[in-house]
Amino acid sequence: MHKLLALLLLAASGAAGAADAFVFSNEPGPYPVGVQVKAQYDYTRVYRPTVDLVTGQPETHERARPIQSLTWYPAKNKGKPLAWRDYMATNATEDTPWLSAAEAQRATDTSIANSFGSLPPASARQALAQRMWASRDAAAADGKFPVVIYAPSFSASATENVDLCEYLASHGYIVLSSPSLGAHTKSMTTDLEGLEAQAGDIAFLIGQAHAIPQADMSRIAVVGFSWGGLANVLAAAKDDRIRALVSLDGSVRYWPQYVDGGKDAARYATPGRLALPMLFVSRADVSQEKLVKDKKKLEYSLLNEMTYTDMTIVTMRPMIHAHFASDFLRQANGEGFGEYSRDEVSQAHSWAMRYVERFLDAYLKKDAQAMAFLDNKPAANKAPPHMLAVERRKGGGIPPTIEGFIRTLQTGGYEHAQAVYDSMHAANPGFVLEPAWLNVYGNDLLHKGRAKESVPILQLGVKLEPNWSWIADSLAEAYEAVGERQLAIAEYRRALSLEPTLGHAIERLKVLGAEPVAKASGG
Repeated sequence: MHKLLALLLLAASGAAGAADAFVFSNEPGPYPVGVQVKAQYDYTRVYRPTVDLVTGQPETHERARPIQSLTWYPAKNKGKPLAWRDYMATNATEDTPWLSAAEAQRATDTSIANSFGSLPPASARQALAQRMWASRDAAAADGKFPVVIYAPSFSASATENVDLCEYLASHGYIVLSSPSLGAHTKSMTTDLEGLEAQAGDIAFLIGQAHAIPQADMSRIAVVGFSWGGLANVLAAAKDDRIRALVSLDGSVRYWPQYVDGGKDAARYATPGRLALPMLFVSRADVSQEKLVKDKKKLEYSLLNEMTYTDMTIVTMRPMIHAHFASDFLRQANGEGFGEYSRDEVSQAHSWAMRYVERFLDAYLKKDAQAMAFLDNKPAANKAPPHMLAVERRKGGGIPPTIEGFIRTLQTGGYEHAQAVYDSMHAANPGFVLEPAWLNVYGNDLLHKGRAKESVPILQLGVKLEPNWSWIADSLAEAYEAVGERQLAIAEYRRALSLEPTLGHAIERLKVLGAEPVAKASGG
């Protein structure tokens, strides 16, 4: 295969020229770029079965989930830049880190032959030799930088959008990416298990970023393309340290059944838990007829439901779905661009990634000029005419979450706990406070010297679960702490009526000089 590939790339060039190459036209930022490649395992998850599915023999390699990560970062100095072929060489060991150098080389040759087989040899040679911005293992620049996790598309490699990752690093971001692997196979699967496997990889990379001295863990965003633009939504719903989302024509739009609250959905991925700024960069508008033909669900849009924070939608008219991956643009022949030229699509791709960088600057770096860029009409940003359209929607309201509930009480007063809960539940029936949580929270307040605030919390818990003796006992203790002796006695007695052997209630009634059961008045 290695000799075959060499013959392919050294064959007569035909008519291909420099105009056939993908050009990422955005200017780099002020930092040189370094990149590191690490082969790691997530030992909390099993990836390989006990038996090799090809040979039928017992698996002899590590069965934990492999995560080959690439990390781009601001560097102190420029080094020898990598070529595109150097990045492609990392794909061979994505889930097989034990391959020998010779085995990895053969796998790389096969991958390159498959990827570039539709291009004229000169064009393939030119694409593989193209110099990138990053140099391997360069010394990191001093300072603290926001963290961006890049989540690739369905079964794609971590190198899928190298140009974007390098571009962000040059502008002062630490960017981490790993391949899109299924839960137990190298191929991703179109199900919730596959999505949650990739969301787990995002979480793993956030943990890896924590070990980087220059990483500012208070400023984290996740950029995802296609399937990765749905997995990143699940990751953000689980981890509120993620402060911004970018979806490059993400599957959150095209596979809504995983976020609509239905039987196949990740129930935790609710609009209330996704109250963070989001940028959705879309391909050209798709007709309703095509969506119906493709059997896409049209009655639900998470983007429409995410009303609690800012939503920015940028539509790129020259681009189809595949154009959001720069590796596709390198490998595509002239038929991959429809009615547009390669140059026009390359320019559109670069503008799309410029909006990504400006969005991250606006929301992670609080850059006023970047925020103005987002608010501008495209013409004011000097975008080519008719290339793109921007829709901006400012968010508002209280997210229906526990944090939103508590923040509202802290602002408006704990005495309004019942009214706040009723209002949030009426607006969002899926928002439900568990009496067990209210009992824990109420007791935390009580034992931290905030008895007055604990009373309405425990009253709400009692209303939601009136037949639970423990929360009745907790409310009685709170009444006692604020000096409401008669209310405390009554609630202790009610707790005992639900559980006659409740020791704490019996003891407190003795201290208060009251019988376990109220005596009937004589006449």
